[in-house]
Formats: sequence, structure tokens, C-alpha cells
Amino acid sequence: MQQQSSTSPTPSFQIHTGGDTSVTTAAPFNINPNSTEPAKRKRGRPRKYVLEGSANPSMISPSPPSLSASQVSGSGFSYPTLPQAAEAAAFPVKKGRGRPRGSGRKQQIADLGLMMGDLGVEEELSCEDGSKQYVMVQKDRRIICRAQCLHPPANMPAVWNITDIVRQEKTDFLSELSRCLLRRAPENSHQEKEWGEFLGFLQKHKRVATGKHECFQFFILPPKEGSGFSCTFACYRERKKLSEGPVGKASGSTSYVIEDACSPSNEEAVVGAQTCDLSAKASGRPEKTNQHNLSLEGNYVRADPSYLKTLGHTHSGWIFGAIAEFVDNSRDAKATKLEISIDMIFSKAVGREIPMLCIIDDGCGMNHQEMLQMVSFGHRQPDADDTNLIGRFGIGFKTGAMKLGKDALVLTQTTNSRSIAFLSQTLNEGKDNLEIPIVSYYRNGQFMELDKQNETLFKHNLKAIKEFSPFDKYFIGQKVGLFSKDGTGTHIYIWNLDEWGSNYCLQWESGIAGGSSFHQGDILIRSRRVRARPGQMTQMVPLDYSLRSYLEVIFLEPRIKIYVQGSQVKCRPLSRSLNKTVVENGTIMGKSVQLTLGCSQLEWEEANCGMFLYWHGRLIEAYKRVGIMMHNVDKGRGVIGVIDVTNLMADDNGHVWVHNNKQGFQDCEVYAELEKWLGEKSDKYLDEHVDKVELKAGSAGSGVYKPDNEWVQCDKCRKWRMLSHGFNSKTLPLQWFCYMKPFNGKCEIPEQEVEPGVITISSRRLGYSSTEDSEEIKRKLSIQAAGTPKKMGENISGQTTEDNPAKDSSQRCKRLRRSCRKS
Repeated sequence: MQQQSSTSPTPSFQIHTGGDTSVTTAAPFNINPNSTEPAKRKRGRPRKYVLEGSANPSMISPSPPSLSASQVSGSGFSYPTLPQAAEAAAFPVKKGRGRPRGSGRKQQIADLGLMMGDLGVEEELSCEDGSKQYVMVQKDRRIICRAQCLHPPANMPAVWNITDIVRQEKTDFLSELSRCLLRRAPENSHQEKEWGEFLGFLQKHKRVATGKHECFQFFILPPKEGSGFSCTFACYRERKKLSEGPVGKASGSTSYVIEDACSPSNEEAVVGAQTCDLSAKASGRPEKTNQHNLSLEGNYVRADPSYLKTLGHTHSGWIFGAIAEFVDNSRDAKATKLEISIDMIFSKAVGREIPMLCIIDDGCGMNHQEMLQMVSFGHRQPDADDTNLIGRFGIGFKTGAMKLGKDALVLTQTTNSRSIAFLSQTLNEGKDNLEIPIVSYYRNGQFMELDKQNETLFKHNLKAIKEFSPFDKYFIGQKVGLFSKDGTGTHIYIWNLDEWGSNYCLQWESGIAGGSSFHQGDILIRSRRVRARPGQMTQMVPLDYSLRSYLEVIFLEPRIKIYVQGSQVKCRPLSRSLNKTVVENGTIMGKSVQLTLGCSQLEWEEANCGMFLYWHGRLIEAYKRVGIMMHNVDKGRGVIGVIDVTNLMADDNGHVWVHNNKQGFQDCEVYAELEKWLGEKSDKYLDEHVDKVELKAGSAGSGVYKPDNEWVQCDKCRKWRMLSHGFNSKTLPLQWFCYMKPFNGKCEIPEQEVEPGVITISSRRLGYSSTEDSEEIKRKLSIQAAGTPKKMGENISGQTTEDNPAKDSSQRCKRLRRSCRKS
């Protein structure tokens, strides 16, 4: 019988109780009577109807029988599934005078199959919004189903992640814990199916699902046998009181914490927030913004401090890749000078001196927002591929710093601001959220004022830096003093360096002031291990374990001055330092490429060869063997190829085919075509230019392959100038400028382009004077060019083999290997 109300009628709805039986009510049931508007009553005798907003007792059932203590004790809680509903409809209850039967608060919950007498009904009904809170139940971060939580804990998280499933008999202590009810509230049919399978598994195997969160631990119990899977009980216990963050709320701290919007420690967190950005944000802001409670949608993540260690694994294969990240950032900041060194500094924590890696540049620096972006975990990648910038993925600083050491401090200064950031594993040990203290200033006339923070936050962050780092305010002031009055730049200090056994992974050597190039300082990889490359057998690859050797060729066109352990690195443009240079042009998948091939005496002596692949002017792969080089160790010995693949490794949508560690390329179609093309060109070069040598008489040289031309870089304009033929490069001063000999020009003059060269071999053998039999040598060269064979046992200088038996064997042996070997 449809009941009429004094107000406008409300549509009926079904109450699912876990079985096949559903109960239809005249109005939606609200377990919170305080929020229900008082019903309007007509004058006269009150009718024997139920209260408005409650279920009709005549249409549901009598009050369920009371449960014994054994039914509610332990972990197997029982609750009615309303099998009596059908019987109640067949045998209506006689109405009596007074309060309608079943209209009490406790009975309202029991009628819905939520037997919560042992939950504390009065306490349950006092929770005004208990029926509106939702949680997302997950297993291993995969969504099972959304659930509605009745009688939730005070600090209920929005996501319940199940980490373990244990036997029910091992959870006897659950009877002493607080309990709540989880009722399914799926967002789609897939979640509804997963919820049924999940509870069915717990019921069949008598298991309890457990999980831990920041503030409590929960246990999801299996439903009672014979009942449906619409709802179940969950127990929980407080693990610890909710932390107020790195600074108490009374201090008004706004220290920057890496956390998600679902974290209970975030004062702005909203249960059921729709989005969750993993970024640096302020916790405990004094000005709170109003946010609407939205339904829980999507997946959620959080940043645990252990993630810092995981970031360092990006460069676990080669630690110099981590240092290269900072070199890239300095170049993007338009720095003209970069200093890399390892110094000893006293640590209060260990009571002795420890090594600290220092990376200092004179770039444009970073303001507060740019600093915040750098310490955040990634940022939106640009839509277009800017060839002038190397940084792209937003993780270089974090991955590089956390590979090199456990703690890093950043000092940066722009023309009108100064910032300090502290990224530390030591500071975040034992914490649930990742804290990154940042202190920023802005220039106000001749003073520096606090920016983005109040003085309380400034003192807290500065205290954290002084407590967990070797820096105090005097040492910080000393480092800041390295910036000139109007100077800009960035200083990065890293300590607690990565270890190799009982020692450090890096080994540093200080140079000798005024010494030769062999006595310059360097930073080495202690293991001296060579990186694995297909077809490579040699162990003489200094680029793999010497930072100085790596930085010499890291850029295609070196412009920045780089210092390692206090001595300047002599950068060399690799394509300009080759012999028998040949430039090959081609097209790969519709994009033009240019390859420079040549021979290097240094690489021949170390038995190296291969291609150097540059992207955005930065070295990505070195000594990549292609073609016949991969199948024979000695094929192409000393042959080097240089190619810039910036345009090739990018599509029209701004996507690039470079690994985020910038030490290799992704496996894609264009890369496979590039390998094939490089193999063809290198094989052609070996056939046409290595075995067939063009001879030209000359008076200088010692029979070794020198570069086609020698180059020197101006210390002012950073342009490369070609030295005149015959000029001794060893006579150049340490600082050379364009106006000096032999160029004698101005910095405004553009650079000269590289041209294919011809090998020059000395016309005299070692041990002979430069004027001896010169006319006879010229005559014999002209005769050989005309096709006249020379006599048996006579060499190019006119001497017979009997006159020079010591050098005869090398002339009679026929060279069978294709390589850049001296004749």
C-alpha cells in the first residue's frame, strides 16, 4: 500500500541487502535523522504511520532477533540479510497505538541489515556525514571497488590499499578493535564484479585483507556464509597520532612537502578529491581555500622518501651520466664557465671530514618558481622540440643528485632573487611524506627580503638545513659570497657520496699547478670498468672512466669553459680533429642527415672505432660500431664518425626518441634505419679511403696520421680558428684570443667550415735529414706516379734494403687490415 505524505511524494527505491531479496520503501532512508527536515503534521488524531524519511515497518520486517555473544565475538561478525522480509510482507504486523513499531534509531539500522548494536549505535548516528564518505579499495595499487564507509575513523584516508591477505584464525585480536561497515558503491560494472570476486575469495578461503596507512591499519573481514556480498565489516586501529608536519601548527609553517592531495597530513586534503597532483605544495597554509567534496575518481599516488633512492637507479649503469645532467643544466642556463671538483669538508654528524662534490656555474640562475619546478617530480614536457635546450624530462636533477650522493644543497642567484633548496634522504628518514625545505629571497634595493615565506618558516627550513647538512649560516654566507655583486649562477653541493665497497665510487686526483697535461686533475670511476658495446674488445676507453676525457667530447661544438679539479678541460670538436675527413650526406625516412668520417691516431693506438651520435649538440652514444666493425675487432681501427641526429630523432608532434637518462636512443624504426645507413657509409669509407691512400710529397711529418687541420679556441668569443699550415700548436699560450698569432683577426669573423682533407705522409724516413737526397726522392715519386715500377729491394727514399736492413721488414710486409695504421 502506497503511503501518502503531507509533502510532495518521493520516488521509491530498492535497498539491496546482499541476497536476491530487495525491499521497496516509499522514501529514501537517512540514517542521520538530525539532517532530516521535520515532517509537517495535520491537525487531529495522529495517524499510525511511520515518521517521514524512515522505512515503513509494515513493509520491511519485525526487529531481528538478538544475536548471541558468540555470534558477534572474534573476527567473524554476523549480521542479518533480511530473509524475513518476504514473510513480513505475507503476514503484516498488527498496528497499535503510540509510537510505530520499528521506528527507533537502532531499529532503523537493523532493518537495513546493518546490525550495528555492537558498534555503538548512538555514536554511529551522531556522525552527521558518516553515510557520505567513500573510500577506494585497492590491491597492489589496482582498484577493486569504491565503497561507502559507515562509522568511519576520524582520519579516514581516501584510498585503502591492501598489502596482505592473512588467515582468519590468526586475527583473534580483532574483537578488541574499532569497527566500521563497508558497503559497495561501484562506479561501474567492472568494480561491482571485482567487489563480488574479492569478498567471495575472502569468504571461501576464510581470509582477512589487511593494509597499512599513515595513521592506521585496517582489516577487511570476510562476509558471513550464506549472506550476500553487498557489504562487510572492517576493523581498524590507530598506528600513531596524525603528525602535524615538520613544524607544529602553532608555528604557522608552510614548509614544502611532496605529497598527494589524499594524504591525511595535508590540511587541504579532501576525502574523495577528484585529482591528485604529485608536486611540491605547501602544507598547513594559513589561508585555506574552500574545496568541494567530489566523488573519488581515478588512481592516486603518493611520494614516499624511499623514492629518492629509486630515482638514483636511472644512472646505476654509469655514474658519469649523473654528472652529465648538471652539465646539461649549466649549458641550458647559458653558462660560460663550469667548475666540477671534489673537496673535503668537516661533517658534524660523523665528526670527521668527508668528500663533497661541488658543481658551480655562472649561468642565469633560478627564481623561486623555477627552483620549485626543479625539485618537483617532473613537469609537463614542451609541445615543441627546442634544439637549443637539452633538458626536457624534468627529472635530471633528482636522478643525478640521488645517484651521486644521499644529500644535495642548491644555491642559486638571479639578478633580483636568491634561493636555497635542500634535497635530502637523511632529512626524510622515517617520514611518511617527502619534505624539501626551500628558502627564497628577493632583492629590495640593496637588501635581500624573504620571498614566499614568513619568518617562522624561514627559521624552520634554515634549522633543518643546518641540522642535517655540513652547512651553517656562516658557511652558507661564504658560498653565497662567491657570487659577485651583480653575478648570477647556481652552486650544487652533494655529499654522502655513492660508495664502492668500503670506498667511494668516485676517485679524484688533484692536478699539479703549472704541470703538463699529464699532471692535470681528474675525477675517475674507481672500478675503471669499460661500458659494454657490441663488437668491442679493447679495455682502453678513457672516456668511460675519466671525467676529463668524457667532457672533452661531450659537446659537438664546445662553447663553455669546463674545469675539473681546478684545471681547464681542453675541449675538442671531434669532427674537426680527424684525418682523411669525408663528409657524407643522405636522407633517412625523408629527413636529411650529415655524417663526418675520418681517422684518429689516438683512437688507432687505443684500438677504438665507431660512431659518435649527438642530439641537441650533446653526446648520447660513443664508439657505436656499425657495419663490418661489429664482426671484426680490427676492422676500421681508428675510424671515427660524427653525426648530429637532432632532427632525425624527433617527430612532428614534438616527441623525441631519446631515453630520459640521455645515454641512449629508444628502439624505433628511425633508429634502425639510421644504424643501417651508418653501416653502409662506414663500409664504403673503409673501401675507398683507408686502403687506397693518396700520397703527396712533403717536408714535415713523422709518418703518423695527424689531423687534417689543427684548431684553437678563442677564450673570449669561444669560436674555433684554424691554425696555418706548419704552425706549431705547442707554442700557443694557455689563454689565446683571436687577435693573436697565427689568426691575427677579430672575434666578429665567423668560423671556418670543415673540409674534406688529404693525408700527408712524410717523404723522409726517421733518422734521415730533411735535405738528404731530396731531388732523388722527387724524381722517384714522379716516376711512380707515371706507372714505372721501382726496383726490387729499393724503398721510397732511394736506399736499398741492404743499406737499411733494420727497416726492411716493415716495407716488405703487405698490410691486410683495413685501418688507419701508419705506413
